Parts: sequence; structure tokens; C-alpha cells
Amino acid sequence: MRELMRTNDPTLVAFATALLDGEGIETFQMDVHMSVLEGSIGVLPRRIMVRDADHFRATVVLRDNEIPTGQ
Repeated sequence: MRELMRTNDPTLVAFATALLDGEGIETFQMDVHMSVLEGSIGVLPRRIMVRDADHFRATVVLRDNEIPTGQ
């Protein structure tokens, strides 16, 4: 698995995940439950992971929708 994006914005995570699901690209969200430990102040970013084979397609989908991937 490879990291596709990292953000503190939970709405951006949901939007990106929905776009990728619509394209048939499976995602795995990491660090989702860290907000419980941090007190929901948004300091720790959440990560979206995809399979290595899907990484290029997923990057294209996010860039086409103007979602930054950090790469």
C-alpha cells in the first residue's frame, strides 16, 4: 500500500474516498481514530492509502478534481 494523501480536513477525506470508490479504487484510511487521543483539535492528519497498482490512477482522479495529493 502507498500513501495517496494526508490531510487534517475530514470532509476532504470523505470526498476523496467517495471519488475513488466511484472509480472502483479501494482505499484504506489510517489515523482516523487518533482524533480521540488528540481531543479533536485537528493536529494529527488522516491518511488515505491505496494499493500500489492503483496509486497512479488514484492520483489522476484526485488531481482532476483539484484535490491536493502532496506529491
